Amino acid sequence: MGKTLAYKILEDHLIEGKLSPGEEITIRIDQTLTQDSTGTMVYLQLEAMEVDRVKTELSVAYIDHNTLQTGFENADDHEFIKSVAERHGVLFSKPGNGICHQLHLENYGKPGKTLLGSDSHTPTGGGLGMIAIGAGGLDVAVAMAKGTYSLTAPKVVKVELKGALRPWVSAKDVILYVLQQLTVKGGVGRIIEYTGEGVKNLSVTDRATITNMGAELGATTSVFPSDENTRAYLKAQGREDAYRPLAADDDAVYDEELVVELDKLTPLAAKPHSPDNVDSVGNIGEIKVDQVAIGSCTNSSYTDLMKVAAILKGRKVHPDVSLVISPGSSRILEKMAENGALADIISAGARIIENACGPCIGMGQSPKSGAVSLRTFNRNFKGRSGTLDADVYLVSPETAAISAIRGVLTDGMSSGESLPDIAMVDFTPNDNFIVYPDGHDKENTPVAMGPNIKPFPRNTALPETVEAKVVLHAGDNITTDDIMPSDSRLLPYRSNIPHLSNYCFEKIDSGFSQRCHEAGRCAIIGGENYGQGSSREHAALAPLYLGVKFVIAKSFARIHRSNLINSGILPLVFANPADYDTLELGDELVIENAPQQVKADTIKVKNVTKGLVYDTKPNFSDLEINMILKGGKINAIKESGR
Repeated sequence: MGKTLAYKILEDHLIEGKLSPGEEITIRIDQTLTQDSTGTMVYLQLEAMEVDRVKTELSVAYIDHNTLQTGFENADDHEFIKSVAERHGVLFSKPGNGICHQLHLENYGKPGKTLLGSDSHTPTGGGLGMIAIGAGGLDVAVAMAKGTYSLTAPKVVKVELKGALRPWVSAKDVILYVLQQLTVKGGVGRIIEYTGEGVKNLSVTDRATITNMGAELGATTSVFPSDENTRAYLKAQGREDAYRPLAADDDAVYDEELVVELDKLTPLAAKPHSPDNVDSVGNIGEIKVDQVAIGSCTNSSYTDLMKVAAILKGRKVHPDVSLVISPGSSRILEKMAENGALADIISAGARIIENACGPCIGMGQSPKSGAVSLRTFNRNFKGRSGTLDADVYLVSPETAAISAIRGVLTDGMSSGESLPDIAMVDFTPNDNFIVYPDGHDKENTPVAMGPNIKPFPRNTALPETVEAKVVLHAGDNITTDDIMPSDSRLLPYRSNIPHLSNYCFEKIDSGFSQRCHEAGRCAIIGGENYGQGSSREHAALAPLYLGVKFVIAKSFARIHRSNLINSGILPLVFANPADYDTLELGDELVIENAPQQVKADTIKVKNVTKGLVYDTKPNFSDLEINMILKGGKINAIKESGR
């Protein structure tokens, strides 16, 4: 029986466990990446583990999220990250260099390697044939300290691509179609592996767009084979020596399959307020557009922006539209300045903003009240743009650009306009934005700790009896943006959990934090896919600080579930989903004999207020049980001494 590409790479990195779906495994991690929104917490945790040099082949600390320096807080975080990077042998990418995933693709990604990143869109590296996984910050800190990562071996879904894309249809439309078919929870516990003759018709940056947004499926990661297109991309980046061919066996067996006929796709859009709320641009119709934002780690490549420049050249952005563009890297911006494309974009009336995440994570460029904003980003959760009543649509760069010209959502296929082919170009390597850990002298490199940087909260060992009051009864698809909002107002405080905790759940329940303070010991009730979205562990650390002891939900998103366990918070799943409807705010819940119950197949939760008992499923692995008993991952590591 042949092997999938995903399992070939995992097998090559397997340290412990049986490589079979549902089994717990530990793999070797070759590379890690962090970004500054999650990075400060990662490096506080790395320091707490008292290690010397990182154990990976390569670790990079990128600054790309908190680049609006309206006060000292972000700059202090950056200096802290830089100092810890120097102490531990980590490369430091200065602000202005670009977005971590685009930069890693250009400079460091290698086919067949493993990459763990403290950002949910780390699977971008799967476009190069990597097993690239997004994780919570503590998991990445441990990977740097130990060179390993433990996970449940996923199933592998085969997505067979047939044919070739037509003009005005792009890689963004491919992943939007997959999201339409599988939904935002369809990838949970799965790796999405792309195969078929249609793969050869997609460039590496096309593939990276698809693997990037695979995060919205809830997938562990997504991966493409490494082929001659991969070689061509690496050669253009001056890194052909990193190339190696990789593919699944011809007789590989998959757990599930989906066929995508590329030549039948049309321009698509994700409607408000979910990436899987997908329809064709034609069906949605020519709605009036107020803002267009092009960029993000999904669609800020050279090819993407050159297509945009070609559409805008010699034309004018509609008077009612604000068009903002953020290139993915300094190298891309430099090349577009050299070839005149940047002038074409500016001449059309577009605003060029910094090579950074920017509006994708609510860091500036919030649309006006009630606006329609077209974005080439990966998420359109309600309020994520910074404007709660805005309607955000996710579209391709081509659709975004022509809509910016016409002032209405436009299907380029029906416009009668042609699109030029964008030729691949060679880039001159430039590491002027990279600070190397020269010398690596930990003892003589002090940590630069600004006044806004506070220690991360630590849990205590699991007591015999866990008591908690229900402080929130939430619905389905609660996102980490819902739990811990991310915008220009709060991002500067990502290293200050006590301050951040005051805003926990504020978008959906402004009284949450106050109820937690009053209750002291708290429980949250959630629906399906609780904790989807970003990898930010702040969505676990802030509840931990507020006294949350456990969360009972119908199902959990992968990364958030791990982050809860890492913090010593119990994520429990209703055995009977109908029990969800019997719980209310203020109900007093009790788990008796908790240390014994977490080792069992079922944990019984008593509702003292209503006289009911709920069966919940912990589904904890042996490693997870140990973390829960000790009060979190850091405590478990400290106690074991390794």
